[in-house]
Amino acid sequence: MINIPTELLRTFVKVVDLGSFTRAGEVVGRTQSAVSLQIRRLEEMLDAVLFVRGTHRAKLTDEGAILTGYARRMLALNDEAASSLRRPKVAGSVRLGAPHEYTASLLPVILGKFAQSHPGVMLEVTCDLSKNLLARREKGEFDLVIALHDDPDERGGTKVLTEPLVWITSLDHERHTERPLSLVLAPPPCIYRSRVLHTLGCQQRPWRVAYMSSSYSGIIAAVRAGLGVTLLAGSTVPEGVRTLGERDGFPAMGLLDVRLYERAESTTEAVRCLADYIASSFASSDAVLSGAAATQSGAQVTGE
Repeated sequence: MINIPTELLRTFVKVVDLGSFTRAGEVVGRTQSAVSLQIRRLEEMLDAVLFVRGTHRAKLTDEGAILTGYARRMLALNDEAASSLRRPKVAGSVRLGAPHEYTASLLPVILGKFAQSHPGVMLEVTCDLSKNLLARREKGEFDLVIALHDDPDERGGTKVLTEPLVWITSLDHERHTERPLSLVLAPPPCIYRSRVLHTLGCQQRPWRVAYMSSSYSGIIAAVRAGLGVTLLAGSTVPEGVRTLGERDGFPAMGLLDVRLYERAESTTEAVRCLADYIASSFASSDAVLSGAAATQSGAQVTGE
């Protein structure tokens, strides 16, 4: 049985997140050549090539992509165990900004476990639309921001999750069959809203906004009540709704990245601990979502 040293996995994950052997070395306190040696050692242990050689930015092979999820989970468990036992505990405060839907779905469990491991850290969580959160981050309002990312050409942040986008409607109503299509949306600059209106415009499909709210709970309540359909990231779809696919006349809406943005000038040990914990926890969710998306394609979201 092979025992993989956590220091090798930690260096590997830093290379993945930063896209550079040199930048990863600066973070872990090693030279570029030392980082290369660690990656080569890891590849020899696993008998697998993890990065495509000869590219300017560190690019994962298929084997490297598989290892990334496992590495994040192993490091998260290692760090959780160490944090629970070591003294002194990490202390301080972290100002976290996140979209409404994630504070109602994935984050309660993630932040609850983090708080148990780091009781000395005070979390101040603010909900808003992704683009608003990033604008407020630029003004120094947050130490960490979790945000949806819809521009593949835009750089910034660390990708922690890739989400399938899912149409949802009420279990008890047929509003999705009506014309014009009734929509339940958040106000601008909501990324879901932009994707929906752009797609319907390209299809020349008539629509109307039947209900608008910046609250995730308000949007879900409106959909369940049959006021209209909406679009959500896969991991945030709640119980008590029905998903829609191409056989229902609704196009596949692709994927969105979820990225974690850290404010370098306000980085503390508490901020770093939370950033690493969120990244590893979302990575575990990504593996679950990949399987769920495959299941949906043949089941609930028929025709996709």
